[in-house]
Amino acid sequence: MKKLTTLLVTTFLTANLWAQSPQKMSYQAVIRDASNALVTNTTVGMKISILQATATGTAIYEETQTPTTNANGLVSLEIGTGTVIGFNTFGSINWANGPYFIKTETDPTGGTNYTITGTSQLLSVPYALYAKTAEHVKGKCGYYLGQSTFGGIIFYLDASECHGLVAKSTDEPGTYQWAINTTKFTNAYADAPYGGRFNYKAINNIYPAVGSAPAMQVCKDLVTGSGAYDDWYLPSVYELFLMFTNIGPGSSLSNVGNFTSDVYWSSTESNNILSWGFDFSGVNNNNQITYQRTNSYKVRAVRAF
Repeated sequence: MKKLTTLLVTTFLTANLWAQSPQKMSYQAVIRDASNALVTNTTVGMKISILQATATGTAIYEETQTPTTNANGLVSLEIGTGTVIGFNTFGSINWANGPYFIKTETDPTGGTNYTITGTSQLLSVPYALYAKTAEHVKGKCGYYLGQSTFGGIIFYLDASECHGLVAKSTDEPGTYQWAINTTKFTNAYADAPYGGRFNYKAINNIYPAVGSAPAMQVCKDLVTGSGAYDDWYLPSVYELFLMFTNIGPGSSLSNVGNFTSDVYWSSTESNNILSWGFDFSGVNNNNQITYQRTNSYKVRAVRAF
């Protein structure tokens, strides 16, 4: 039997909005077999459902797709572009009537014998979809995507619309290695909003020496706002994805984050020699790619508020 895992360790699901298009939503997952080996370059069958109210609620939208995993076992698809089941359309979903949950069913052999099921609540996506109806839609606490505050630029708001994440408005100078020693597991697998904070602790436990984990270290040492902001960290790969889609070159906010067309390191580990980066050039279809830790790439720090 094969199993489905994703870059999001806590719930095994990720669902993301391509901000320039309110009629589709990006979904990515990594498929591994029972031996934890990646299922690479293989077509899999998937059924995606949007459930209303609860994790076992009514399916208000369903579709099927047959994506192909890449060399890293990653499948990428856009919900809203598959073969629709029934009469409802993705664009007809009223996100104000949530909460909503995404349910995925997967057949790793490419058919419709779905043996793998996962469900997770959509938190940031409904807000981002709703935010597309105006240039700056303020939440109930007055915050919005692209706003300059709390020492950076807001790229994520949680369901409360009063808390979220900001990216520093500029990259750190130069490029940095993820780690000097490439043979140590750190268990820095978290990949979700705020996941980089967990990864920071995991990496620091394994690489406590100054300079042993340069990409993390440069964020850890940051102090901005006349000392007001000293809790910066290296983002998870999902947090980089949110930056790309909500304030970066993949968004309608015209790259307000001043990102360059380069690879940025995340804090998310893949194995003891590879970690995940995100290609902001947009030339790679999946953007999220594993790289040798000794490679030097750009760094953009984030913090929570």
